[in-house]
Amino acid sequence: MPLSFALPVKAKAVPAALLLLMGVWLLATRADARDAVRRAAPVLVPTIAAFLFWLANTLAHGISLKEFDVMSHILAFLLIAVSFSAPLRPIVLRIGFSASAAVLGLICIEQHYVEGIDRVYGVNNGLWGAIEFGMFILVLSLIATLQALRLELPRGERVLHGVFAILGVYGALLTQSRGPLLSCIPVFVLLVVIQARRTRRWRQAAGVLVAGAVAIGVATTAFHGEVAERFAAVSQEVSTYSEQDTTGAVRERLEMWRNAGMAVGEHPMTGVGLNQFGTYARTRIAEGKAADSIERYDHPHSEYLEWAVTGGLPGLALLLLMFGSTLWFFGRHAMHRDNGVAMPACAGLAVAGMYTLCGLTDNVFYRAMPHSLYFFLVLGLAVYVGRMLGQRATRKAR
Repeated sequence: MPLSFALPVKAKAVPAALLLLMGVWLLATRADARDAVRRAAPVLVPTIAAFLFWLANTLAHGISLKEFDVMSHILAFLLIAVSFSAPLRPIVLRIGFSASAAVLGLICIEQHYVEGIDRVYGVNNGLWGAIEFGMFILVLSLIATLQALRLELPRGERVLHGVFAILGVYGALLTQSRGPLLSCIPVFVLLVVIQARRTRRWRQAAGVLVAGAVAIGVATTAFHGEVAERFAAVSQEVSTYSEQDTTGAVRERLEMWRNAGMAVGEHPMTGVGLNQFGTYARTRIAEGKAADSIERYDHPHSEYLEWAVTGGLPGLALLLLMFGSTLWFFGRHAMHRDNGVAMPACAGLAVAGMYTLCGLTDNVFYRAMPHSLYFFLVLGLAVYVGRMLGQRATRKAR
């Protein structure tokens, strides 16, 4: 499923449909599935609220239901998530997710070294999708890294996860996406620290952190100096931004954020409507109140501002609730003594952490690819954790 989201194959709808039907069947026939869903409520309920909120927003603003298309997928993923309450083979999930990172990393390597594409972007979204694709690969690479750190797994499998993670991270580096690469660092450190605390192997954790820092430093300076140059350009663009100089990736973001703030001030409670930031910005451009450089953008390059602009302050509050409750749920169980609970919780924490941080400077939900990955993994892993907690509660009762 994660791999299919990043590939332009129409047949990918078939396994999604099968999992959806399986989820409906499990929910209707199995008490343990319903119990797993109840235990995952801190993650599921805010997601249901988001689905209903954006449906109401679309109808209230009289917007075409086509604008609700991507958000409507949430309903499908809520049902697909129930399939994670079935008896699954953990090794298949582990290797499947890690191998997906490797495959996508190899696609990036092929694009860069064979096709000669400077800033790779995958095969599903075109050049505009480079940022989301970089985040997508890093999410799967972090899950692979997590498995590589698990000392209870066979050494051969851990090495395999490590190789898959390296391929994924290197592929993400070739996208030259600053936001995802920066966001990955604190999430990676958090995962290593959690594992160190659980296993009491602090020396090994320090070695992993040092090795990771050296590898990234060498890759970004010795082999791909253009990545370092893109990071160096940030401060220069920020310091020179003005309403008269808005060209450049960072300056354009600042100009979009300025106009997004204006939109929130004008429509604080209702917003301008789902996916309507572009229309609002172009109206301001026509009035001479915004720079022409942002005319091509339909979203403000910040998920937080997106929800605030299009859904008003209630929309922003809902996004904060959705991210916050998800981080709380997975963070609460990440230190569990049982690996069967802690590892999927850590994986969920990695996904939610990446999207929470990347959302500061980019939109992470407006395209189907990153939207699908988030809700498939976060909702599914929440139900999976709920299932494992239910099994342990049953054993204790006996």
